[in-house]
Amino acid sequence: MTTPPPALLIAGHGTRDDAGAEAFRAFVRELALRRPELPVAGGFIELSPPPLGEAVAELVERGVRRFAAVPLMLVSAGHAKGDIPAALSREQERHPGISYAYGRPLGPHPSLLSVLERRLDEALGGGARTPADRADVTVLLVGRGSTDPDANAEVHKAARLLWEGRGYAGVETAFVSLAAPDVPSGLDRCLKLGARRIVVLPYFLFTGILPERVRQQTDGWAAAHPEVEVRSADVIGPEPELLDLVMERYEEAVRGDLRMNCDSCVYRIALPGFEDKVGLPQQPHFHPDDEGHQHGHHHGHGHAHSHAH
Repeated sequence: MTTPPPALLIAGHGTRDDAGAEAFRAFVRELALRRPELPVAGGFIELSPPPLGEAVAELVERGVRRFAAVPLMLVSAGHAKGDIPAALSREQERHPGISYAYGRPLGPHPSLLSVLERRLDEALGGGARTPADRADVTVLLVGRGSTDPDANAEVHKAARLLWEGRGYAGVETAFVSLAAPDVPSGLDRCLKLGARRIVVLPYFLFTGILPERVRQQTDGWAAAHPEVEVRSADVIGPEPELLDLVMERYEEAVRGDLRMNCDSCVYRIALPGFEDKVGLPQQPHFHPDDEGHQHGHHHGHGHAHSHAH
């Protein structure tokens, strides 16, 4: 008799926005339809039903003893690093005999960058599909914001990866709560850098109170700066790429294959403008500007990369 695969538990932030909470619940239902042989449930850490504990109880009632939990979050902040593991540990005490693997957050994955690129093109009326069309477009990527600097740095990383090879004039970063710069300050920065066409792009999975706040703040700034063209893009949404990525994170967790960052590695993934690097063998290389490498004397401090995945 074959052992059934671990169930899939989706862990969400939670939101006071009914439409945002329903978008999460609908996404979980869609995942379940995709994999009918796999028990799937989802719950929130806070603010909206169902709570994560209720989702675990639902799986246990269905006979599940093993599951993999995937945080439906773009960056690893306090929820993904602390709250969800604590909640899962509590559920293990409530339901003796269950075991779980914990997956990693979603971004910044190349497939999500592709969705963000699509959202930008939609906001620009479908007329910015080539680098030449994008040369005067500055993007302001707006993250949730966190007291965790690592989480905020991940949004900057997504901005850089979105900029690479796509031809935008620039991709700046702002946050809607807890971290600077805020949206108006981010827009001010774009203006000081000479931007004349700006698209504000929310780095959020689903609609909610915070993405709506981003749009309102954008509208307010745009009204005060009629000399600049400012447009708002939509959130990522329940796209096929997102469904595929959640299943990829599930499979990783089940295998115990929680790699270092290889999602955005140019030697593994065909990133725009770097497609020729995929699969190249890696040799130690040197940075002549580093201390210890003056006068062309190499002392063997190169970086050897292994990409044998």
